[in-house]
Amino acid sequence: MKLYARLFLSHLLVICVALGAVLLISETLASAFIRHHVEQMITLIGPDGASLRPDLERGVRSTLNAALLASLPLALVVAALTALFSARRVVKSVELLRDGSHAIATGNYERRLPEEGRDELTDVARHFNRMAAALQQVEQGRVELISNVAHEVRTPLSALRGYAEAMKDGVMAPEAVSGAILRETAAMERLAQDLSVVSRVEAGAVELHSSDFAPSALLLDAYERFAGAYEERGVALVRAGATGLPLITADFERASQILANLLGNALRHTPRGGHVTLGAEHRGGDVLFTVMDTGGGIPPEHLDRIFERFYRVDPARTRGDGSGVGLTIARGLAARMGGSLTVSSSPQGSVFTLTLLVTHVH
Repeated sequence: MKLYARLFLSHLLVICVALGAVLLISETLASAFIRHHVEQMITLIGPDGASLRPDLERGVRSTLNAALLASLPLALVVAALTALFSARRVVKSVELLRDGSHAIATGNYERRLPEEGRDELTDVARHFNRMAAALQQVEQGRVELISNVAHEVRTPLSALRGYAEAMKDGVMAPEAVSGAILRETAAMERLAQDLSVVSRVEAGAVELHSSDFAPSALLLDAYERFAGAYEERGVALVRAGATGLPLITADFERASQILANLLGNALRHTPRGGHVTLGAEHRGGDVLFTVMDTGGGIPPEHLDRIFERFYRVDPARTRGDGSGVGLTIARGLAARMGGSLTVSSSPQGSVFTLTLLVTHVH
């Protein structure tokens, strides 16, 4: 039986039960009301009214029963129409949910349900729309991921094909081609490795080796790794004082990997003559590591997506600038260590903030 018929019949059943209860209760309570009404009538008639008591009671009772029986069909019609309207409203909402679910199941993630009203069905529609929006975002990310991976792989493959054809035609010597092939192969291996790390980070499968260490040790390690590269590019790397900070609990190598990614990005986007400041401070129960550059900054419309896989603020950026998943890996590693990675930016530069937990002394 269809839901609409079941709802209508269930409403009718409730209505019939209610009407039966009204008739039974009125019949039970009517005697007391009738006697009280007849007594008032006898008082108004006078001494001769006592002999009329039986006729008066029968008349009032018959009139009441006739009125109830006459109103019963009309009440049933009104109740049935109300049941039809109520059942139709519920079924309409269920049908919308059914059609929307079917659309989502067939890949139409743009389908949305109307959110009219304040009842539970409206809450269901609201949650459905949130689910559809989340699935649409996931599907969009999947499509973009496939497209980006295809683009990243296509470029070195095209280069390899070109080198092979050049060697075949005798345009390039095998010695020169071998070096170029090794370079392109290394780029593809780096991309594959980064994708593997991204998948493990997002799946929470990255193995961590947490320990307690001083923030100054992490800053010194990062500074020493990049001081030479910054000097060669003509960009000043400034290490702000980090003395007196409490110990933090994290994976030193993974935290160093995050700072390396941030410092590498800052170096690429800071012009010659600029400077990048690497610092740390204690705030609440966390230690905040900051990498602040004097580059051109990140436009506001890109800030929300800067940590997405393969997302590029400048679409013309070459693959030599990295595989495009470094910030995704960095944010995932920070979250795995119980911290976070955020960014703020202005036309004067960007500030990336890595937050790690302070060691709790028991």
